[in-house]
Amino acid sequence: MWRLVPDPTLSTDVGRLGAESEDLRAMVERARSGQMPLMLLHLELDHFESVGETMGLDVSGQALLQLAQRLTRFVEGRGRVWRHSVEQFILAIERSDMTVPPEQIAEALCDEVELPLTVLPYTLFLNAKAGVSLCPEHTPDATTLLDFAELSTRLLTNSPDRIQFYSGQSSDRAHSESAISRQIIDALPNGELRLRYQPEVNARDGRIIGMEALLRWHSPGLGLMVPERFMPTAERLGVVVQIGTWVLETALRQCRAWRDQGFDDFFMAVNVSTLQLLRPEFVDEVLALIQSIGVPPQSLLLEINESALTNNVSSIFDALSALRREGVLLGLDNFGMGDSSLNALVRYPVDTLKIDRSFIKTAPASEREAAIVRAIIAMGHQLNMRVIANGVESDVQLGYLRRGDCDIFQGYLFGEPMPADAASLALRRRYLRPELFAASKPDRTLLLLDDEENVLRALVRLFRRDGYRILIAGNVRDAFDLLATNDVQVILSDQRMSDMSGTEFLGRVKMLYPNTVRLVLSGYTDLATVTDAINRGAIYRFLTKPWNDQELQEHIRQAFRTWDEQYGRATP
Repeated sequence: MWRLVPDPTLSTDVGRLGAESEDLRAMVERARSGQMPLMLLHLELDHFESVGETMGLDVSGQALLQLAQRLTRFVEGRGRVWRHSVEQFILAIERSDMTVPPEQIAEALCDEVELPLTVLPYTLFLNAKAGVSLCPEHTPDATTLLDFAELSTRLLTNSPDRIQFYSGQSSDRAHSESAISRQIIDALPNGELRLRYQPEVNARDGRIIGMEALLRWHSPGLGLMVPERFMPTAERLGVVVQIGTWVLETALRQCRAWRDQGFDDFFMAVNVSTLQLLRPEFVDEVLALIQSIGVPPQSLLLEINESALTNNVSSIFDALSALRREGVLLGLDNFGMGDSSLNALVRYPVDTLKIDRSFIKTAPASEREAAIVRAIIAMGHQLNMRVIANGVESDVQLGYLRRGDCDIFQGYLFGEPMPADAASLALRRRYLRPELFAASKPDRTLLLLDDEENVLRALVRLFRRDGYRILIAGNVRDAFDLLATNDVQVILSDQRMSDMSGTEFLGRVKMLYPNTVRLVLSGYTDLATVTDAINRGAIYRFLTKPWNDQELQEHIRQAFRTWDEQYGRATP
């Protein structure tokens, strides 16, 4: 039963859950009678308990007081604010101005919460999520309205969104979240947690140089679950630290077992949560485990989610620095998806960057993602970090990443997360998919792109006489795949194609594969487009259809000679 009463420790204008609120009942009654529609927000602060743990209860208390006053000003004249718990507030807002949609009000509220809070000597940046229910649209009952708002907030646990409105479909999802909340508490003592190990291989030859320990929960009632599904709930319930400690100890013991079998040239990667890093005892616990289990510090790579850097908490920096001084390797996980600044990246002592799998999935066909991948690799190398590509699943992705000088690969192309016995077999093989790393032939390779099959056949017949290794593509996607998996020196592309113009295609090729000589062949001449492409260096030469065989052959020969002159390979 929801009850709301004043809380004098915050403000005379802010209440706290306790006795039933006459104000809320009156507001619900007005909404039910059609006088004034109402929106109810269940506001939850993200990881607010860390403020008290790292900066003291006085600071967290002052921050709550300031936030309560700020929320009261936000709803002044149109609603009420109540405390629910240390990290939660309830806001009831009457929608007197129906021109402002509830979504906009909820977003403005979250923006208000995320404004800096000054509690000397600190400046705090809080994040919040809000579940929203509407009266009378969702329910005319006050208790149900509160339940719907809280339920919607729970659904944000595994979501990057800040706002969740109640819907009829929310109930099934909420029941699942509720089941996770009930069962995750006992998962560790009941022995339901497992570790799986996924290889990480050297980009030069496919040799296994690391294993990442990945957590799985074998729930009797919910089935097999990945961490993304249950760890946010574990964080909210406060059991994430115990789970994290178990993962670290189990992974280190497995590392020791493999070292005893003679595998001593790999690292064990283990994910750690922000809440673990914030604990003052974390560094001592990690070093004690390393010493008691008997593994070298450099055999452990702790992977930190990029979002940890946004906390800007000195204790995190101190913890990472202390671990690095002792020889423990540090990695930044899921890089590219968080909000960390480049300044934070330079400041924190990190050995590896792991590119988020979402970028690998779409590269190299997607120009923007491909550009981001290349930029992350270049930046990591400039900062003396090794770069890991996570989620490598195809030869095309592998070829593109190798040409981009990525250092380490991880993904289903080399092995899925596997039990320790299967991972031991992989370690004994030492090299995974060695055929993918064989040296490419030094053939002169010519890529032909045209969406007309008869034109491609004619070009192949013409250039085969000159002894080139010829690759053909009937569309842009196939052409990008061939470029990712082959060492191509010269490209001849049609200009007018259904999916992309030749000059646009070659412009992208210039960015991704600048060490190519690029030519356009077309019966359609757009002088402005061609001139612009030439000026930008996207194309080396523009040729017209119908072509003269001897002249076209000479153009291609000259293109290969140009490649030799520019990129230093002697003509055979």
